[in-house]
Amino acid sequence: MKGEELTQTHNAPGLLVVDDERSLRFSLGEWARDAGLRPLEATSGAEALTALRSNAVDVVLLDLRLGEEDGLQVLRRLREEDPALPVLMLTGHGTIAHAIEATRLGAYDFMLKPPDLEHLGVVIRRALEHARLEREVDHLRTSAQGEVLLGESPGFRRAIEQLDKVARSSTATVLIQGETGSGKELMARYLHDRSARGRGPFIDLNCTAIPEQLLESQLFGHERGAFTDAKHFRKGLLDLADGGTLFLDEIGEMMTPLQAKLLRVLETHTFRRVGGHADITVDVRIVAATHRDLKRQVAEGKFREDLYFRLNVVPIEMPPLRQRLDDLGPLAEHFIARVSRELGRAPARLHPEALMALQAYHWPGNVRELKNVVERVLLLEAEDEIGVGHLPPEITGRSGGSSAPAAFDAFPPGEVRRLEDLERMAIEHALRVCEGNKTRAAQRLGISRQTLRTKLKEYRMGDDNDAGDEE
Repeated sequence: MKGEELTQTHNAPGLLVVDDERSLRFSLGEWARDAGLRPLEATSGAEALTALRSNAVDVVLLDLRLGEEDGLQVLRRLREEDPALPVLMLTGHGTIAHAIEATRLGAYDFMLKPPDLEHLGVVIRRALEHARLEREVDHLRTSAQGEVLLGESPGFRRAIEQLDKVARSSTATVLIQGETGSGKELMARYLHDRSARGRGPFIDLNCTAIPEQLLESQLFGHERGAFTDAKHFRKGLLDLADGGTLFLDEIGEMMTPLQAKLLRVLETHTFRRVGGHADITVDVRIVAATHRDLKRQVAEGKFREDLYFRLNVVPIEMPPLRQRLDDLGPLAEHFIARVSRELGRAPARLHPEALMALQAYHWPGNVRELKNVVERVLLLEAEDEIGVGHLPPEITGRSGGSSAPAAFDAFPPGEVRRLEDLERMAIEHALRVCEGNKTRAAQRLGISRQTLRTKLKEYRMGDDNDAGDEE
């Protein structure tokens, strides 16, 4: 029972009461515990900032007058520290002018002391929900703007139908498999939006985009002083995804020690922050994605078998673009319309011969590569119509001014090439096109530069010298 109380208290929303009256701080603290909140106290602006930097604070009750200190100045400093933090102002002798100024500085509400506790509870719940929605809106604004899932090809429709069925459950773990750039994150968002978790947060984490030593802190958060650079307390993405979905992209790149900790989350729905001692309970659906063959990685000892089975409750396969040629035209038209709208001009027409050339290309970068090609062509080449001559040489097979087709056929009749061989050839081709520049090659392939470096080591392709590789 004692451990359960610790978990509940540590995981409850943090209420920071900033007031110089000890009796009010005490009474509000007692009420907060009964209301399911985790009370914290401060008597001055300096103490409030220290508490904010050292603890998980979700909402603040701030007195307008702290002795000789102006609460509005404290409000300004708190909002500078965390603009999304809801602050409720309290006053025993406030005026309309004070209320107007507090609102202008970002206060969520303004009420007289002592506050009506029933009303205070309602306002705090609203403030917490408002802050959660603001974080979700900010996240959506900075990720996957304007992207859609579009297609009617059999493999694509099968994947969508599976997602629609899985959306009926709000707990089943999903593993989305597919090549880089095929739209795995969009599928995860589609599942989230159509499930009961759709009103909760959708948080994504690319396991290849963050150095190994920081990935654990990003995922679980950390306490102040947990390691050398941990100067402030920080919530992890599991905390932020509570009530929603956490999407772990490229899960196959996660290091083994962190895999064990993720397995514990899946089994117990609890975790500990780096440097922490209390279990934190979260209600999160985990959706993972990878372009790797996880079964093979399990056999090679690179991925935990128990974690694989926990992730692979519902496997979804996202087909590559070369297996969705019927979808290529509608996807190209969608990207043309979108880029043309951003450029403030009428959509360009896609010439039938250009569409045929696009359908003949093998698309190692999948839908992401198609989007990049359309954007590049509309920016640099075509205006009213996209013809074959506007397409990049790697798509048409031109060499210089020649219009002759490329000699290499990635998919010769009657032969099946290994995925590793195709990936190696795609990397070699990208490096040739980009004249050895790894940064541009990674961008053209639709992968991170770190992923490209990993693959160069994996396939023993040249050295990993970064000299002369800057843009």
